[in-house]
Amino acid sequence: MPFLTSVTPGKACADFTVLFCLMNHGNQQFAAWYDENHRLTVGNRALPDGNWTQFQPEGFWIDERKRPAHITDFDSHNYLTIAIDSAGFIHLAGNMHVDPLIYFRSEKPLDITSLRCVPHMVGDRENRTTYPVFFKDNQGRLLFRYRDGCSGNGDDIYNVYQPQTQQWTRLLDTPLLNGEGARNGYARQPVQGPDNYWHMVWMWRESPHCETNNNLSYARSRDLIHWEKSDGTPLALPISRCSGEIVDNADVGDGLINMVQEVGFDNQGRAVLIFHRYDAAGHSQAWLARPDGKGHWQKEQLSQWTFRWDFSGGGSIPPDITLSAPRAVGNEMLEVEWTSLWTGKGIWIIDEENLRVVETKPLESLIPEAFWRPDQETHPDAEVQIMAALNSDYSPQSRYWLRWEALPIFRDVPHDTVTKPTELEVLELM
Repeated sequence: MPFLTSVTPGKACADFTVLFCLMNHGNQQFAAWYDENHRLTVGNRALPDGNWTQFQPEGFWIDERKRPAHITDFDSHNYLTIAIDSAGFIHLAGNMHVDPLIYFRSEKPLDITSLRCVPHMVGDRENRTTYPVFFKDNQGRLLFRYRDGCSGNGDDIYNVYQPQTQQWTRLLDTPLLNGEGARNGYARQPVQGPDNYWHMVWMWRESPHCETNNNLSYARSRDLIHWEKSDGTPLALPISRCSGEIVDNADVGDGLINMVQEVGFDNQGRAVLIFHRYDAAGHSQAWLARPDGKGHWQKEQLSQWTFRWDFSGGGSIPPDITLSAPRAVGNEMLEVEWTSLWTGKGIWIIDEENLRVVETKPLESLIPEAFWRPDQETHPDAEVQIMAALNSDYSPQSRYWLRWEALPIFRDVPHDTVTKPTELEVLELM
């Protein structure tokens, strides 16, 4: 069993669950979180054992929220995300759920104390932003994706950063996904596969209510600018529900949920999608789908569950089922990790040819079970949150994790209780 040690960047709020961020860049480590007063806080240390320093940047006043941009409320959508560009400047975004763009950039490379609020990126379609995502393309350029609009009525916007001028411009002169004023697309970040295509999966939603998800969809691209269907048919932008490629035509109420959709790859480098929807009996099930290159999709049900994750309504809900992206494990086999509130957790071993489960194995976490048990006495109902650090080029790492405790996700409203602050910890695999 691996031995882990922990260091403490500082205290964080424990009265609601929202995702923080931990990022490695060379021998520097950065973290972003909300302190016990819900104030945006950034930390930095030198690896492997430097002391943490903290900084709290100032934001503008948001009149609609009656609070400044550097203070959050109880909305679990308001996660924080960090990026570091090719010149070493720090970028930070978050605390947004149909809000004006909240974005900070450092004035000096790798210097958190020089983080300053930047009023806009491009200056257009930045008044109702949600779901900020930084990532890098295959040229190493920093990209930024966000939703303009609201749940049930929004478009996906992509920007690209020019480090020479420190300016953002549009990567696309149109939204990538267009809800046509009637819906919005809930997309996963594009994932680059072994075939050098970027692959993206999404579903459409008709309203803020999560049960109105429908029509699982897919597109791929060589350059994130020109997009096509799985058989190579070009897609005109923006992609709408009627023009995109439908993988599964699940209707409203059929069990698609935007937090359970991923893209993985088999041993031949082919894209394999995983998603949740109900079966004919109304039970929750996990499904795989893989394109045949001719415009059709091979789909197989993985699970044989007899329960129903019956979600509905607005606001954030807890992930009662999780499904990992399928990954190749050799010998023409795939594996998928799953967790369920009703049946525990496990790993499916899947025959790559027919996409059927051949074995179910126990799921053992790399992190010892003791770290998943609350031990800070923040509140009897507190749950442990652990998330892996990111490398600044977004390559995977398996040495550092961020750990804290907080009350469960609760539809973006405050719990009727009081908590102590949680100690934020960085776990290190030795």
